[in-house]
Amino acid sequence: MDLLRFAPCSFLGRLRTGFAALFLKHRKNWRGFTRQTAHAWMTRACGRSAMASIWTPLLKGKFDRHFDQVSMAWFWARIHIRANSRAGGAGEKLGYFRGGFKVITTALETELRRRGVNIQTGATVEKFTDGERAAFISGEKVRFDFCLFTGPSPALAKLLPTSVAFNDYAAQLRSIEYLSAACLIFTSDQSLGDFYWINVNEPDAPFLVFIQHTNLVDKKNYGGKNVYYIGAYLPPEGKTYALPDEELTNLWFSYLPKMFPQFDSAQVDETQVFRFSAAQHIVDTDYEQKIPDYKTPLPGVFLANFAQIFPEDRGTNFAVREGEKIAALIRQAAP
Repeated sequence: MDLLRFAPCSFLGRLRTGFAALFLKHRKNWRGFTRQTAHAWMTRACGRSAMASIWTPLLKGKFDRHFDQVSMAWFWARIHIRANSRAGGAGEKLGYFRGGFKVITTALETELRRRGVNIQTGATVEKFTDGERAAFISGEKVRFDFCLFTGPSPALAKLLPTSVAFNDYAAQLRSIEYLSAACLIFTSDQSLGDFYWINVNEPDAPFLVFIQHTNLVDKKNYGGKNVYYIGAYLPPEGKTYALPDEELTNLWFSYLPKMFPQFDSAQVDETQVFRFSAAQHIVDTDYEQKIPDYKTPLPGVFLANFAQIFPEDRGTNFAVREGEKIAALIRQAAP
C-alpha cells in the first residue's frame, strides 16, 4: 500500500516496481544478472518514472558516479534477501544486540585474553617479508604461523613485498574500488517521527539515509534520549568528505528541516562524526573476476573482508558466515 500511494512515481511505474520486486523475491538464480547493470535492468523492468523517483537516486546515493555500473546480481541480492525476510507476512525481522556491537567485541576480547591471546593496539603493520612467514610491525620483524588480514583489499596491496612476483596480485587487489563514508550520530529529546529507517531520494540531499534508531530499540535503553544516525557514501577525494566535523554536521542539520520542519538543532545534546575511507566497494559487472581468493600468495597469509562477499553485501549474518569459513581454511592449513 505504501508503494501504491507513492505519488512521485506514476501509477504504472508503481505497479511495475511491485511486480519487479515480486519477481526478484522469487527468482533464486542470480547468475544471469552478473554481467547486466542494475540501472539498465531496472529501467526496463520498472520504467523511467520509477527510476527517476526511486531507484536512480538510491543508486547514486550508494555508489555516486558509479551508479550505472553496478551489477544486477548485487541488486538482486539486496531485494531478494530483504523481501524473503518478511516471512509469513509478519513484517521484516531485524535483530539488535542490546548494548550495541561493543557487547560482541568485549565478549571476544575477554575470551581471547582468557585463552592467553596477546592483543596489541596502536601497532602499525608496515610490510610483509618475501618468502617467509613474517611481517614488520612498528619497526620490528615479527614471525607468525598464520596471519589473517581483514582490512580493505587495496590496503593489503600496500603491504606486499616489492618483488615483481607480487605485481599481478597487487593489481588484482587494487582493481577493487571503494567509496568512503561519513556518518553522524546525535542524541536529542526531540522525536522526529515514527519511522526507523528513511532512504532519502531527493537529488539535492547531502546524505543517503536518516535513521531514528530509537524507533527500533526503545529509548529507555539510551537514558531516555532519541538516538539518530545520518550517513552518506562519498568519494574519498571529494570536498564533502574532507569537511571538518562541525561543518559537516551543520551541512546535514541545515537539510533536516526540509524533511522535518519541527527539527530544532538547539535540542541536540551530543554529536559524533565517524569516517571510513574504504566503506563501500564498487560491485561492477566484472566484479566476480576481481574477487581475491582467501589464501594469498604470501606464505601463511589469508585475506577475509566484506568485499569478498558476493552477490550479497556486508552484514552481520554474512560476517559470521565468512568468519566460520576462514577459520576452517586456516585450521585445514595447520600441520
